[in-house]
Amino acid sequence: MNSSANRHPVFAKRQSRRRFLGVVASTLAAPQVLPAPALGADDTIAPSNRITLGCIGLGIRGTQLTEAFFNHKDCRIVAVCDVSRQQLRKAKGLVDRHYGDGGCTTYSDFRDLCARPDIDAVCIASPDHWHVLHSLEAVRHGKDVYTEKALGLSLAQDKALQRACRQYGAVFQWGTQQRSSDNFRFGCELVRNGRIGRLRTVLVGVPHDFPVPNQPVQPVPDDLDYEMWLGPAPWAPYTYQRCRPWTRQESYSNWYHISDYCLGGIGGYWGIHHVDIAQWGHGTDDTGPVEVEGTAEFPTDGLADCATRWNVRHTYADGVTMVYTDNEQNRQGVMFQGTEGWVFVRRGEIDAQPKSLLDSRIGPQEIHLPESPGHQRNFLDCVKTRQQPICDVDVAVRSDTISQLTDVCTRLGRKIRWDPQREAILDDPEASRMLSRAIRPPWRLGV
Repeated sequence: MNSSANRHPVFAKRQSRRRFLGVVASTLAAPQVLPAPALGADDTIAPSNRITLGCIGLGIRGTQLTEAFFNHKDCRIVAVCDVSRQQLRKAKGLVDRHYGDGGCTTYSDFRDLCARPDIDAVCIASPDHWHVLHSLEAVRHGKDVYTEKALGLSLAQDKALQRACRQYGAVFQWGTQQRSSDNFRFGCELVRNGRIGRLRTVLVGVPHDFPVPNQPVQPVPDDLDYEMWLGPAPWAPYTYQRCRPWTRQESYSNWYHISDYCLGGIGGYWGIHHVDIAQWGHGTDDTGPVEVEGTAEFPTDGLADCATRWNVRHTYADGVTMVYTDNEQNRQGVMFQGTEGWVFVRRGEIDAQPKSLLDSRIGPQEIHLPESPGHQRNFLDCVKTRQQPICDVDVAVRSDTISQLTDVCTRLGRKIRWDPQREAILDDPEASRMLSRAIRPPWRLGV
């Protein structure tokens, strides 16, 4: 953390509050990730030692996260924000019923929520094109942030948030929660400790996107602030299928497949989860590939323009290759292939060859990856201890970069050479320009 951060008035204000919160956790500051019983979960917790939380984006994922934070009694949700008044009413009702009072305040403008001095942290589950700008606003106001994946729609956005987190001393947790799951951690430990010999190839398969037919222009519903929903994205006429929420009845939202709002399966609703685990198991959280080459298929008409099929090879400096595809070409999940066996992991499943690997014990002198008590619990603990969570902003930027490079490579249809130290594309100005994108005024990235 740089010295200028300590002189910033917002940072100083935050530190005063954090010192007060940190009294109960001060003796537990040594581990990066604390065991489950270490903090919280007590009805007698004083309000002064409770983390106050605001939630931005209350669709199906935002609602799931709201309910997840209900499980932690040292956390109190005091405010919710959404551009849909219908979703906002539902969220307030959910929060008020849980706490048994009417104390949850609603906001239609995220800037008003972030400006509240009594809020310690913000949970962000808005559409992907808003993730970085919502996070930046919260960090500038001295909040710690839990932000859903993907991170940004460009590397420029990711790096702007990384700089802000460092400048303001923010605790940042990224919503790639698979790192908080035992089977993913154990699978990656087997790989990192050489149980499959020398790692050669990582196969990553994730659900692909699909076309969305053109839609008629429709009147904007009275309960939706459509201009705010679009925000930094290019203006486009309203149609329900462009920005409808993700529902149980209609599956994933169509905006997931539109590049103005998301990178699609390559980097949005599924892809980044397994790419992040590939990075963890490979031990490349602080670096990335040196070459990216492959192909993809894109819709030629309709609302959606994200890849419906792709097959992309990422080559690292150590010779390891990550083959990243849709799940019709690679099984959904992450397969680590080595000279002496393989390990496969996905949600709820771990497999290996030889099978005896599954009974392995990671010895005390071997590599032990951080053990998380749960993604939300890990975040709340780190808000108190001021340590970085299991999926901090540096991890987020490196994993997210792979999605950016995959998207750029397939849209251009040519190999990209990448310098992971400089975080720059080499000798390809057109590709380099695609690592940033215009933001519609008045929104901006500046800290």
